[in-house]
Amino acid sequence: MQTDEQREVYATIDLALRVGEVLLSSGAGTADATATILGVTAAGGLRGCEVDITFTSMAVSYQAAPDVAPETHIRLVRYRSQDFSRLTDVDQLVRRFARGDVTREEASRELARLTSAGPPYPRWSAVLAWGAMAGGATLLLGGGWLITLVAVLTAIVIDVSNRWFNRQRLPAFYQQVAGAFVATAVALILYAVHAPVKPSLVVAAGIIMLLAGIALTGAVQDAITGYYVTAAARSLEAMLLTGGIIAGVSLGLALGLKLGLHVGIEAETIQLGNLPIMVFSGAVMAVAFAYASYAPLRALLPVAVMGGLGSLVFTLMTRASFGPAWSTAAAACVVGLGSYSVGRRVGVPPLVVVVAGSIPLLPGLTIYKGLYELMGLGNLIGIVSLGTAVAIGVALASGLILGEYLAQPIRREARRLEDRLAGPRLVGPRRPVRRRTARPRRRRRTSS
Repeated sequence: MQTDEQREVYATIDLALRVGEVLLSSGAGTADATATILGVTAAGGLRGCEVDITFTSMAVSYQAAPDVAPETHIRLVRYRSQDFSRLTDVDQLVRRFARGDVTREEASRELARLTSAGPPYPRWSAVLAWGAMAGGATLLLGGGWLITLVAVLTAIVIDVSNRWFNRQRLPAFYQQVAGAFVATAVALILYAVHAPVKPSLVVAAGIIMLLAGIALTGAVQDAITGYYVTAAARSLEAMLLTGGIIAGVSLGLALGLKLGLHVGIEAETIQLGNLPIMVFSGAVMAVAFAYASYAPLRALLPVAVMGGLGSLVFTLMTRASFGPAWSTAAAACVVGLGSYSVGRRVGVPPLVVVVAGSIPLLPGLTIYKGLYELMGLGNLIGIVSLGTAVAIGVALASGLILGEYLAQPIRREARRLEDRLAGPRLVGPRRPVRRRTARPRRRRRTSS
C-alpha cells in the first residue's frame, strides 16, 4: 500500500513530466524542458531530482534519502504539435506554481484542462493564415498580386490536404512530399498556360510553408547546450522532413521535363526601393505563421516587429554583399536578441516570438534553385545551391541562439543560470524556484 508521502512524490513527478511533454511536443529545447521539470519538482518539495530526456521519452528519478532506493518515472512523448497558445498557458502555469500561487492539485487540474482543450481560434482561420503566409513569401520574393493570389490558394490546398492526411495517420514525410508536389504541379500548370506570372515563386512559397514546421532551432539549441542525443534525433527528423520536400519538388520537376515544361528561377534582384514591401512582407509572414500556430493575440504585434526587422537586416546585409548565409545569421541574431526581451514583456515565451519572427529567413527559393539546376539544367552547380541552403538553415538557427545568449542580463544571477543550464532559456522560469520555508528566528543575547 502506498503511503501519503509516496503519493505526494508520484503526483509531483507526474505533474512535472506532463509539463515537460507539452514543452517537448511544442519544439522547446531539451535544456529548457529539463530546467522546467526541475523547477516543478523543486517547487513541489522534491530536491535533488535527476532528469533524462531523449527525443521520445522523459525520465525523472528521485531519491528521498541516501539509504532509500530511488524511484524513477518515465513518460513518452506521443504527439508533436505547433500550438503556441498551449505552450504559453503552460509556461504561465509553471510560473504560478513556482511562486506558490496555486497548489499542486490545482496545477494538475488546470494542466489537464489546458492539454485537452481545443484550439483558441477556428481551424478555418488557421488555414487562411497559412495562405497569408505563403502570399507574404511571394511578395517578399518580388511577386505581383496575381502570383500572390495563386500562392495563397495553393497554400490553402496544401494545408487542407495535409490535415486530411494527418487524420488518416499518414507519416509526416509523405505529407511533405505531397505538399511540395502540389506546389510544383501548380507552377507547371501556370507555365503551360503561359500565365503572365513567375511560376517558380509558387514553389518557393510552398517550400517555405513546409519548412516552417521543422524544428531546426531546437536541434541546434540542443547541440550547442550539450544534449547531443536529442540534437541528433531532431536533426535527423529535420533532414527527413526536408528530404520529403526535396522529393516532392523533384518529382514535379521530373514530370515537367517529360512534358517539356521548364519552370526556371525568376526572382528579382533585391533593390533598396523595394525595402518597404519586403519589410511589410516579412511582418505578414511572421504574423500569419504565429496565428496559424495559435499564438496568443498579444504576441502578434511583437512577432510582426521581429519579422519585419529580420527582413530589413537581411536585405541591408545582402545589398552590402555579405552573402546569404552571413546575412541570414545577422538577421537571425537581431531577431533572437529582440525576441527575448519582447516576449517576456508581453507575457509569452521567447520561443514563440523567435520561431515566428524567423520565418521570413527560410531558404525556400535557394532549395528550389538547387533542385532546378540539378534536374532541369543537369548542372552540378545545383549541389552548391543546396549546400548554400543547408548553410542558411544552420546560420538561421545558430544566429537565433546567439541572439538569445546576447540578450541574457549580464549579472551574477545570470552567470549562475548559464553555468547551471548551459544556455539561454526560451521557455519556462529563468531558474528553478524552490519554495522557501520559514526559519525560526534566533534569540538575541541579552546582556546580563
